[in-house]
Amino acid sequence: MKRGKKTDEAAAEGENDAGSASAKKAKKSKEPEAPILYDDPPDKMTSKDGQNANMKITSWNVDGLRAWVKKNGLDWVREEAPDVLCLQETKCSEKALPAEITSMPEYPHKYWAVSDDKEGYSGVAMLCKTEPLKVTYGIGKEEHDKEGRVITAEFPNFYLVTAYVPNASRGLVRLDYRKTWDVDFRAYLSELDIQKPLVLCGDLNVAHQEIDLKNPKGNKKNAGFTPEERDGFSQLLAAGFVDSFRELYPEQANAYTFWTYMMNARSKNVGWRLDYFLLSSSLLPGLCDSKIRNKVMGSDHCPITLHIAV
Repeated sequence: MKRGKKTDEAAAEGENDAGSASAKKAKKSKEPEAPILYDDPPDKMTSKDGQNANMKITSWNVDGLRAWVKKNGLDWVREEAPDVLCLQETKCSEKALPAEITSMPEYPHKYWAVSDDKEGYSGVAMLCKTEPLKVTYGIGKEEHDKEGRVITAEFPNFYLVTAYVPNASRGLVRLDYRKTWDVDFRAYLSELDIQKPLVLCGDLNVAHQEIDLKNPKGNKKNAGFTPEERDGFSQLLAAGFVDSFRELYPEQANAYTFWTYMMNARSKNVGWRLDYFLLSSSLLPGLCDSKIRNKVMGSDHCPITLHIAV
């Protein structure tokens, strides 16, 4: 998510502007409050049902693959060592992919989806240690699929879908399109779910509840927190999918995955939780942990990781 975040920062900076001059003077002399940070707890490798994790999936909106590679993003990937790595907003045509990633021996099976119309726009990738049974691109609707937003891999026991959901954009100029996307994408996922349970990961470009962003009051008319987008996410959950992070950490505040580059938002932890792992409800018994790696740099989003028994 890139645009329409100025209100977020304004809300962070100006919450208490009203008041007497003396109050303002007192405020000036005060030390700034320390930001409340999220401390990613140790990884849990066993589900509540006692199943041991046998699949590790990482998702990361890299905000431009080539720049991310130059910022040593791949060093962290090697350290994290997921079985599958999903990337969003690669903004890179296949012919321009950096050799550092195309030649990675750790992931012999690599899949790329790019925008047909615009060079350097959108794009997702999936890198796998073991070969999926089948890989498909898009959701079967041309109006959506030309932007290179979805890859689906079929594994023996589940589908893995990675998505970069369209941003409603500054001024909500794409909100109507986003509402259409939400309906069509939900139908696509529900159809898959009939055949096999699925894991959906990626930048879903919505903070679902007020707990999922720092300044909900100032953002109700901004892309990523409109009632329409939040309702679209609620309908996805109602269709039988589960937000894995909230399932495990229902009350955890200050846990964000995106911070605008403006106004030192990341150091202040003025953020949004836009990146998710959603699971078919039938996969819940195998859910071990859903991680937000918020200390990892290299993009305006941080990576997230799922531990699951499948």
